[in-house]
Order: sequence, then C-alpha cells, then structure tokens
Amino acid sequence: MSLLQKTRSLYGRFERPISSASLIFGFIFDAVTLKRLDTLWENIWILAHIIIVGVFISLINLKESKKGDEANPHKAHFWYVNLLQFFFGGILSAFLVFYFRSTDIWSTWPFLFILTIAFIANESLKRHYIRQSFQISLFFLSIYSFMIFLIPILLHKIGPFVFLLSGFLSLVIIITFSIFLFRFKKGEFIESRNLTLFFISGIFILFNILYFTNTIPPIPLSLKEAGIYHSVVRNSNGNYDVTYENHEWIEYLKLYPEFEKEVGAPVYAYSAIFSPRDLNLTIIHEWQYYDEAKSKWITEGLVNLNVIGGRDGGFRTYSMRSDLVAGKWRVNIKTKQGQNIGHLRFRIIPVDIAPELVSDTKE
Repeated sequence: MSLLQKTRSLYGRFERPISSASLIFGFIFDAVTLKRLDTLWENIWILAHIIIVGVFISLINLKESKKGDEANPHKAHFWYVNLLQFFFGGILSAFLVFYFRSTDIWSTWPFLFILTIAFIANESLKRHYIRQSFQISLFFLSIYSFMIFLIPILLHKIGPFVFLLSGFLSLVIIITFSIFLFRFKKGEFIESRNLTLFFISGIFILFNILYFTNTIPPIPLSLKEAGIYHSVVRNSNGNYDVTYENHEWIEYLKLYPEFEKEVGAPVYAYSAIFSPRDLNLTIIHEWQYYDEAKSKWITEGLVNLNVIGGRDGGFRTYSMRSDLVAGKWRVNIKTKQGQNIGHLRFRIIPVDIAPELVSDTKE
C-alpha cells in the first residue's frame, strides 16, 4: 500500500476527530490573525474561501458519483465533501470573530446564535452536504454575511439602504450561481428547487427582520474600548488622561459596578469606536437610569459624537453628565439608526467624601 493510500485510509478512520480539531484550530487561527475588516488581506481571505466553496459545490453536483462515495476516502467525492465542509468552517469562524467583536453580545445574541448554530451544524451535519438545498442555503448565508460588512466598506456608508443593497447583491450572486448549476443538473435542481427557495427566502427575511429590529451587529463598526470615569482630559500628546476608582477585582465582575459620586461631581462616558477608513459617522451616547417604581429605563440625555474612520485603536471620544441620581445607570453607545455598538453599566453610590482615584492614559 502506497503512502497516499495509507494517508487516505488513516483519515477515513479518524475523520471526525481530525475534522473537529481542524475546525477548532481554524477558529483560533482566525481570532488571532484577523484584525481589521477594512484591510485587503482579511477580505481576500474570506473571498477566497467563498470562491473555493463555490468550486466544490459545483464539483459535488457536476461530477457523477455513486451512493456511499462521500464516505469512501478512496473516492474523489469524499474529498470534495470534506474540503467543502472545511472551507465552510473557515468562513463561518471568520464571521463569528468579526461579528462578535463588533457588538455587545447582550443586544445582538440572536444573530450571533444563528452564526454559532451554522458553525456547529457545519461540523455535525456532514451527511447533508450531499444535498443541493443544504449546500446552496449555507452558501447564501455565507455570501450575505460577507456582503453585510463588505458593501459599507466599499461605499463608506452604513444604513438601511446599504443593508438592502447588500441583500440584493447577495441574491443576484446566489441566483446566478444556481442558474449555472441548473444548466448542467436540471433534474436534481428541479427536485430541490422548492426547498432551496424556501431556505434562501427564510434566511433573507430573517436577516432583514434582525436588521430592522437592531439585532444584527453594526458591523463594520466595533467598540475597541469603553469605560465610566471620574475625569477625562485630552493631554498635549493627543491622548486621554482618565481617573477612576481602584476597585477590588470582584467589583468588575458585577453587572453594575459601583461608582462613588459626590453631589455635583461629573461622570464621564468614554468610548473608542473603530470605523473603517473613510467611513465617518455620528454615534450616540444615550444616558439612561432605571426607574425602580416604573420598572423601566428612562432616557435622561442623548449626546451626538462624531467618529472619524481609520484609526486602528478606534476613534476616541466621550460625553459627560453631572446631574445623575443614585441608582442603576447605563450608557448605550449606538448608531443614529439605533444599532447598539455597546453598553456601559454602573450604579451611582452617593458619598460625602471624594473616593480615592487612580490615573491612566488612553493612547
């Protein structure tokens, strides 16, 4: 038996653990190496995966195969299915990394949950890769997720029109690809047409519902750093000097860390927002307190702040309030369209003596 044959047999025996390990390694690799959405390398990396996925979907559907070939490591069909699964995993792991970085998970968990389920399903539902409807539906999900952040980068804009354009272009691509398959595999395509149409329509409608309910992360924006401080001052070097209370580590695990405040003393909300190069926009700091009697959040102030795109560490800016009452507060950092970029939560504790503060510089 040749070395190639031994390798094929060995992979066939340990296919599941090897596949799982490569998927986990790929996710870690993406988390470490993928940095900025607006760089050429990141977009080429994802686009290459999408093109390769399209190639292997075509090979699986255009090449004749027999039942069971997808489980036989000595058949080409086996490797087509496995490579398709591998590159789908690479795409979905990159999306998970980018979308997770872009938002506060408490606001947009349903969308991240969908991507996570797709990532897990990619590993667990291998037998469905021989089904054309499953392949094309997951391919459309990948294309749509890519277009959501690629089009704003190219147009230097975000908003409903840009999102709708992303969806339209995704539909054009998947329809063109489906027509290509239809020309060579009319019989199989007709059999799976209704199911494929149902899945693609469902994904398209669901994505639009999630967007217009502000559940999709405002990608390509991301919150690089944020905090609540006793003072924020821009120094002569263009950096920001901040002061804050030196809490015990356990305090930072609380959902609403305590903020000791004298009467009339200011409270500063600092945020560093990453936006791609040439994508300049206005964000909002929405100051809210929790009314215990009414059991709801009350908006006390809205502050518009300009963000200039391109800075690797995010564009730094802040807002300030000095009339905050005791109790739970939060500052929602959002786009003008209402998409949540992040939240700052804290609890005001009135004190008569100013707390001991420490200083830091935000570069």
